[in-house]
Amino acid sequence: MHKLMAAVVSFTLSGLAFAVVPADAAHAKKKVPAKQVAKSVAAKSKAAHMAKAAPLVAAVPMVASVVADPKQQDVIADLVHTGRMVCELGNFVTVTPDSESSTRFIVQMKKNTYHMSPVETTTGAVRLEDPQAGAMWLQLQNKSMLMNSKLGQRMADECQSPNQMAVAEAMKLAPPPSLLDAPTLAKK
Repeated sequence: MHKLMAAVVSFTLSGLAFAVVPADAAHAKKKVPAKQVAKSVAAKSKAAHMAKAAPLVAAVPMVASVVADPKQQDVIADLVHTGRMVCELGNFVTVTPDSESSTRFIVQMKKNTYHMSPVETTTGAVRLEDPQAGAMWLQLQNKSMLMNSKLGQRMADECQSPNQMAVAEAMKLAPPPSLLDAPTLAKK
């Protein structure tokens, strides 16, 4: 497994090295004085150190998902943790069931209020969305987060209900196996 990962990293880095080759490399047969080459390399090296790092992938806004069918919405709604949840950086988010609909929730953070509905996921995570405001509440076993799906940014992270705090503590004491660990073979 480690050899495969090393090969993938090596292959990726070699691809990046080829991407950095200047366009003039194709015309390498031209004879250029050594002093001019040295000045050019020094100038490019200095410019490379002074240039700001550009992101490899541009931020792409998340696309609104299909809202779950009514039966599935009831199942998802039963799994949503409600109440005031403390988040990182001193933030907190309050999730309240909507009094007008049993499958809708009101999610509040600071001055922002979102009316969210459950959305089906393939991962088993609980997901609520307000497509008009571009907000998404994602609830995992050990934490939740509030995201701005239009900007692709987290507004609040590491939000935890009392149940999620208990799961997080249990995960610290007995961490789940890593995906990068070698699989254990069953004994006969």
